[in-house]
Amino acid sequence: MAALEQGSIVAVIGSGAMGAGIAQVAAAAGYTVKLFDTRPDAVDKAIADIGKVYTTLVEKGRMSGEAAIAARARLHSVATLKEVDDAALVVEAIVENLDVKRMLFADLENVVGDDCILATNTSSISVTAIAAPLRRPQRLVGMHFFNPVPLMALVEVISGLATDRDVAETVYSTATAWGKSPVHAKSTPGFIVNRVARPFYAEGLRLLQEQAADAPTLDAVMRDCGGFRMGPFELMDLIGHDVNFSVTQSVFNAYFGDPRFTPSVLQQEMVNAGFFGRKSGRGFYQYGEGAAKAAASQEAAHARPEVVSISIDADVPDTVTHPLEQRLAGAGFTVGHRKPLPNAGENEAPAFHCNGAAIFLTDGRSATERASANRHPDTVLFDLALDYGKATRIALARADQCSDAAYNAAVGLFQAAGFVVTRLDDVPGMAVMRTVAMLANEAADAVNQGVCTAPAVDIAMQKGVNYPRGPLAWANAVGVPHIVTVLANLAAAYGEDRYRVSPLLRRKLANGSGF
Repeated sequence: MAALEQGSIVAVIGSGAMGAGIAQVAAAAGYTVKLFDTRPDAVDKAIADIGKVYTTLVEKGRMSGEAAIAARARLHSVATLKEVDDAALVVEAIVENLDVKRMLFADLENVVGDDCILATNTSSISVTAIAAPLRRPQRLVGMHFFNPVPLMALVEVISGLATDRDVAETVYSTATAWGKSPVHAKSTPGFIVNRVARPFYAEGLRLLQEQAADAPTLDAVMRDCGGFRMGPFELMDLIGHDVNFSVTQSVFNAYFGDPRFTPSVLQQEMVNAGFFGRKSGRGFYQYGEGAAKAAASQEAAHARPEVVSISIDADVPDTVTHPLEQRLAGAGFTVGHRKPLPNAGENEAPAFHCNGAAIFLTDGRSATERASANRHPDTVLFDLALDYGKATRIALARADQCSDAAYNAAVGLFQAAGFVVTRLDDVPGMAVMRTVAMLANEAADAVNQGVCTAPAVDIAMQKGVNYPRGPLAWANAVGVPHIVTVLANLAAAYGEDRYRVSPLLRRKLANGSGF
């Protein structure tokens, strides 16, 4: 279906941050916007603020003066709902309350024409439930923008059970015309982003609770190794722990207590204490005047080992660790190849060897368990990185049996290659690897359950929450076999259904394909 024609009237109900952002984007894209709020003064302020934004964009060369004047002229304040009777599209951006939204759309049905599309910007409420009481529920669709709307490209176009496909396609095309990156999704708890993102927070909270490292160190590992723009703790502080915990609870309850979405007791305590993050002045970090952000831990300098060798098996694609091998070569190491350890399992990942240390990419087991299984006490694990050729930091974990000499040699090896080395306590799966595996697992389940397509979930997570790579693209890069191995080992280590492997991942493993 084609987008609504430029010049069509778009009514936006609610002039808060989301509503004002939607109005700004629609007007700039050539649509006439009618902005309504129960507080007329709020509408006037929102329109004035949007005008200032246009002026700033002109000053920065991102918008012509003529375009800014025209866009501002397309913004209109309306005092009553009756004045949106000529709208082709109404976008609701009001309080997250099912009853209030139902009442609004019931009123709108008595005002707008039969061809008008009704859209809700809800982030968590069932689109099916919102539409259910309407006379024509087929014309209601979710149009979930992300904050700040003018900067965030993603729009989740959510179809409820009654939503007409043509309505969803028209909204999809219209969002594209507004310069956004829309994706289709079914109305299920959390839609795409709020569902698939849960492990990013949940695994971080569990790692902190298990004393893998402190919050600043875990955040640094996720940023500097994993390539994420923010670590889980600084991101939760930004979102607000009250909000983040509430969303997690909502998804957990909506999925009838599925352990995959179990809320964190640690985060509940943060909420109980009123430590909401930036807005309260304290979360995992201190905020306010004079507050200093705690530094991430790193290992002291150790001597460079003289000899390094590598053994390679097929569990992980060469593209994952080859950049690391190249980086070591660039640091002056002559990397000789040898066979795997004689007692290694048939699915052992690549290993580096120096001064008696066997250094493996984590496979979801602890270093201690792996050392026992391999009968090689001097076992050290390294965490996943987005790009080993460019990463500035690497995380290591040592087996309880590992000697100081062997561990120090491993630290010296990575330091010689230009890495800041951070030690994590010996928890299964380390930090980046277990988080990425769980993100990929949740994304695969969303695809398996028909919530969205594989390309859509990757677009959603990159455009909606700025992930450096889509979860299923991560699975392809790391290798589906290794992702499945990590998840299976986490499930064995914890004995929890939380880490069960998605049927779609198992299917991809069995047929030898990726996403």
